[in-house]
Amino acid sequence: MTPSPVWHPFTQHGLGEDIPLIARGQGAVLHGADGRQWLDAISSWWVTTHGHAHPRIMAAIRDQTENLDQIIFAGWTHEPAEALARGLIEITPEPLTRVFFSDSGSTAVEVALKMALGYWHNRKVDRHKIVVMEHSYHGDTIGAMSVGARGVFNKPYAPLLFDVTSIPFPTSGAEQATLDALDVACREGAAAFIVEPLVLGAGGMLMYPPSVLAQMAAICTRHDVLFIADEVMTGWGRTGTLLACEQAGVIPDILCLSKGLTGGSVPLAVTLASEPIFMAHWSQDRADCFFHSSSYTANPLACAAAVANLAIWADEPVQQRIDDLAAFQAAELQAMADHPLVASTRQCGTIAAFDIAAGGNGYLSSWAVHLAAWGRANGVLIRPLGNTVYVMPPYCMTAEQLSDVYAVVRAGMDAGTR
Repeated sequence: MTPSPVWHPFTQHGLGEDIPLIARGQGAVLHGADGRQWLDAISSWWVTTHGHAHPRIMAAIRDQTENLDQIIFAGWTHEPAEALARGLIEITPEPLTRVFFSDSGSTAVEVALKMALGYWHNRKVDRHKIVVMEHSYHGDTIGAMSVGARGVFNKPYAPLLFDVTSIPFPTSGAEQATLDALDVACREGAAAFIVEPLVLGAGGMLMYPPSVLAQMAAICTRHDVLFIADEVMTGWGRTGTLLACEQAGVIPDILCLSKGLTGGSVPLAVTLASEPIFMAHWSQDRADCFFHSSSYTANPLACAAAVANLAIWADEPVQQRIDDLAAFQAAELQAMADHPLVASTRQCGTIAAFDIAAGGNGYLSSWAVHLAAWGRANGVLIRPLGNTVYVMPPYCMTAEQLSDVYAVVRAGMDAGTR
């Protein structure tokens, strides 16, 4: 067979890893072209919420193809986008009144950062420093990398990144150091603070309590610093509620959503903003408008999928499925905690994680390659973050399927020590 010309993301092709050809997905199962099957234990990079090929979402996309596939969104609109924007405003906190469309989590963050800086610029206030949290990850475009942790992800691109102020992760027992550092940064006149609420995803599934999130938001409010919640991963039920911010009673000034926005079916993202941020860009002067777009902003097919996703949340027992999955995760994680290699078990909603306390740590730990390959060979799609193993399945995964996932992970760890 002729070698594939495809260059895959986050893949070191020099390792010669097996790259399966997937023919179709159904529920929590991926079907290979060669007949093999895999349980999708990471929701295909955290995007698939209700399961692959949900019939209502697939039908919405098919129906939309019969009407409108694409239209410029600068000065034009269409019903799927209008319906989606109205639906999002209904289910998110009242101060978030404006919906700006983009096409990925990274671009949702880029939009948020530009909104924040534009807000201060148009008000003629000299604020431009962005505050971030240690170990955070917000995407792979230049602005998103700039507000993420510096390290192996972005070391080659350091000359392109802008300076930020970083505060420590609120490790249990040392939360006050985080709050004090944020307070200092805000008092110095920061423009905005961006954070992943409750769970830092690519940073190692690091988790902190809602009380800390609430205190961080309060500090920003006290100093008139914009609070940006990056809920690209944590949104759409992953942490147990529609938005992670709900658990802290926090309403951000700017909210980033993607991944589960379409149920994980097609790319789409939104950045929601409060009215003052929109009004800072409202003017009779064209130079004050918000200069951001992409060719496929608010693509009608993607918007139709997202509208169907909203209908699923409204009509189906999604919250019950989330609660059930969280309970399944808790039971499996408790059993896994007895394994001699397992350390720091943790869970937030449907997200479960633990660290392997052997063989090195960090993103480049050999455990990531070993367990990913073991999963491919044994019917499970997993992708550890170095020595951090996490399970984040679609909400349709059954208790039996989840037990199979953990059995494969346990066997993989055992094999890795022989």
